[in-house]
Amino acid sequence: MSNHLTRVLSRPEFIALMAALMALNAMAIDVMLPALPYMGAALGVESENERQFVISAYMLGFGMAQLAFGPLSDRFGRRAPLFIGIVVYVVAAVAAIFSPTFGVLLALRFIQGLGAAGTRVIATSMVRDIYSGREMAEVMSLTFMVFMAIPVIAPGVGQVLLLTGPWQTIFIFMAGLATISGVWGFIRLPETLAPADRRPLTFSAVTDGFRLVVSNRSAFMYGLAGTFTFGALFGFISTSQQVYVDIYGLGPYFPVAFAAMAALMSVSSFTNSRIVRRLGMRRLSHGAMLVFTTVSAIWLGLSIAGFMPLWLFFTLLAIIMFSFGWAASNMNSLSMEPLGAVAGTAASVFGFIQTVGGALIGSFIGQQFNNTVVPVAAGYFIMGSLALICILIAENGKLFGVGKEYENSAGMAEAH
Repeated sequence: MSNHLTRVLSRPEFIALMAALMALNAMAIDVMLPALPYMGAALGVESENERQFVISAYMLGFGMAQLAFGPLSDRFGRRAPLFIGIVVYVVAAVAAIFSPTFGVLLALRFIQGLGAAGTRVIATSMVRDIYSGREMAEVMSLTFMVFMAIPVIAPGVGQVLLLTGPWQTIFIFMAGLATISGVWGFIRLPETLAPADRRPLTFSAVTDGFRLVVSNRSAFMYGLAGTFTFGALFGFISTSQQVYVDIYGLGPYFPVAFAAMAALMSVSSFTNSRIVRRLGMRRLSHGAMLVFTTVSAIWLGLSIAGFMPLWLFFTLLAIIMFSFGWAASNMNSLSMEPLGAVAGTAASVFGFIQTVGGALIGSFIGQQFNNTVVPVAAGYFIMGSLALICILIAENGKLFGVGKEYENSAGMAEAH
């Protein structure tokens, strides 16, 4: 870890702060889920599937703005773009309270996503600024662990907020949480990008940075694999309220079921952080994606056959979600590892394709909802298969390689 950073805050506080910043995005999605029917009723939205656009609009804004935040953070450092993004997030959340129509609400959710993009890009960039190799994967896993704890509590928090006030209360809560995280970061978080490592903000410099990212086959293919897996996840998140409430009749217990899945992903990220130094990012992510895709195929087959009771649905989804926790953090690290010299741009490119691509894929899967779990199961299987193809391309057709070229255990960011 950088000596300057060590003097300012400890490694646990750094991980907690990075997770808190990334969690603003998770909170903005998951805390909304119990409120979707109330928002639809209040703003005249009759179609249950159309309510999902509250999630999709946010995700599109979140994904698109990442292309701008990356080059900006490589030029001006990490702090300034981060706090500008948080301010936009807070202002949009407050304005959404007064939305007169569903269209205005969607526009403000899109803007809120624009602001949140800075937290995702810059948190990932800061981790890459300070760590590399398997230590980076360990830190990323611990960040994901805290980050994934948010979906455990977010739907329940949303349910409690709805019991104490109207759906607008959720936006007040989000604005307050972002303000606290922003103040914490402003006071405690130092700049992690050295002035000597900053890149000029010119057209040629920006396009050269993007070229470095997309021309690195291994990094880009792992980033694309992440897009497909996140697309499957977003498809489930978009329809989770309908699956748990409409199909399985869980009613007020929906947040509990949702939290259980998120808890498994959090546990998965923690176990990954404990064993990734010994086994390596490639072995863990490859094995996890094989399990992810195989179990999804079983789930799809049983769903088409009409046999999918709640206990079986929950068991299969639990295995898939645990595998996702191992795959996501390691593939994210593998996509960033060879691109330390353009970490901000790399984080923005991968954030863009994973978020926008994942949101579009997830929205398409969500719109196929037909009061069965077949579309969600098909989404997981097809996306898992595509992710495996990307991994094979990245690794020249071989799985479980130790990847000595990138998986060093030095744990310090190399000189740019």
